Amino acid sequence: MKNLLTVLLALSLSVLLAACATSGSAGNGPPPVDTAAAEPYQIGVDDVVTVSVWRNPELESTGPVRPDGMISVPLLGDVSAGGRTPPEVAKDIEERLSTYIRDPQVAVILSELRSHEYLSRVRVTGAVRQPVSIPYRPGMTVLDAVLAAGGVTEFAAADRSSLYRKNGSETGNYTVHLEQILNSGDLSTNFDVAPGDVITVAERAL
Repeated sequence: MKNLLTVLLALSLSVLLAACATSGSAGNGPPPVDTAAAEPYQIGVDDVVTVSVWRNPELESTGPVRPDGMISVPLLGDVSAGGRTPPEVAKDIEERLSTYIRDPQVAVILSELRSHEYLSRVRVTGAVRQPVSIPYRPGMTVLDAVLAAGGVTEFAAADRSSLYRKNGSETGNYTVHLEQILNSGDLSTNFDVAPGDVITVAERAL
């Protein structure tokens, strides 16, 4: 009986410690980067879109989305594409073409994702050799981004660096101890970065 109580006490203590460790790490760093999430892509300005209509090659068109979010489609003129998914745009075109063509079948294909590439960039500013805006790559960390900026300058207060991440309408601010990462090999704040992150390396007071 005594041995059973000892085992149960040890298990309870292990669960409690694990819970404390989990809540502590979540409060100190940004939320994990979910690289597996696949939300429907919304067409953006400058994306190149190809519209094709089955058995009607004369209605095919390819061009960039204009700043007003519109694309030009033969027979229809302007069609709204910005902020919508390709299937939504295809359905809209089919409905409008049905006035002229019987049972139109439309495909909307993204030829170039120019707006996505811009929104997915990671930016490094502050006391770095060369402030940069670099394309996001899965697995990229704070250190990768700072090294892409040429490292820190002699005026950097590297341990007061910050990572900014937008979450809905709010922006989180997470402290990065960059000097410890660079000089001590302490990777506890070498966070994985996410698309749209901004890393700012603080400058020391002169």
